[in-house]
Amino acid sequence: MHLAIVLHPANPMAAQTAVEFLSLAEKRNLQVHAARRITDAVPSASGYANLHLHESEKEAMERGEFTVAIGGDGTILRTAHIARKTQRPLLCINSGKLGFLANIQRQDLEQAVTEVISGNFNLDRRNFLEAEFSNGEKHFALNEFVFSRKGTVSMITLTAEYDGALINRYWADGIIVSSPTGSTAYNLSTGGPIVMPQTNVMVLTPISPHTLTTRPLVLPSHKKLTIKVEPTDQEVLFSGDGNNYELPGTSPEVHIRQSDNYIELIGLSEHSYFETLRNKLMWGADVREQKKHDSLYQSKNKN
Repeated sequence: MHLAIVLHPANPMAAQTAVEFLSLAEKRNLQVHAARRITDAVPSASGYANLHLHESEKEAMERGEFTVAIGGDGTILRTAHIARKTQRPLLCINSGKLGFLANIQRQDLEQAVTEVISGNFNLDRRNFLEAEFSNGEKHFALNEFVFSRKGTVSMITLTAEYDGALINRYWADGIIVSSPTGSTAYNLSTGGPIVMPQTNVMVLTPISPHTLTTRPLVLPSHKKLTIKVEPTDQEVLFSGDGNNYELPGTSPEVHIRQSDNYIELIGLSEHSYFETLRNKLMWGADVREQKKHDSLYQSKNKN
């Protein structure tokens, strides 16, 4: 079996996990493909006879039946944008912090590889959002598109329309248009709802709106959401999954809907989305135990 590996280039834990994976792959006689720069993060990688190096991660991913992505959600997002073009499933191993996309833990790496080899896994399809400018330029985001103020403390004015009908005129720090996948990212931190990944919706969430009654809105994703930037002295920053794009003209319109582009995430058969939420958000956890642990840690450091 041939597979690819992508990892965070400056994360020591990701590098350690990559070594564990390469050793495991060697024992299982798996052929691994990676970009040449993997040897910068993992110098010992060049010693594995089953590792094949390529000029780019895209080229490596095209040679594998699936890709092992090691890092946090930032690494997974970057890899996902490559996978959108290669159409190879992703096995996401968390070596970051929270990790909603990278929901397989390092200690479960061997079990995950074993189950994938045996075919005992689920494929979770995640659609991208697609944003189209008035000049025809298109961009894609797995998590969210964000309109935000740029280089100013003043609020910006944005108008939202859905399928030609006016939703609202927003005076705020910005607006987030999130996919279900991205509902646990920036959207969640600004008070937006958590949405099941398989739901065909998008979430419109204002960022610090001037009117407190302005709330997030969940919209069907098969129709067009239009965000209009009103001409003012304030510049507006537009980004998709953390990548900034230049808005065209002085009063641009951006049309957003669910894209036909998607990726597939490999999930272990016994894991559920709700288990991920419980673990990552500590639902049901006793905060008193954490406070007790923190107090003991502080006392130990004082001594």
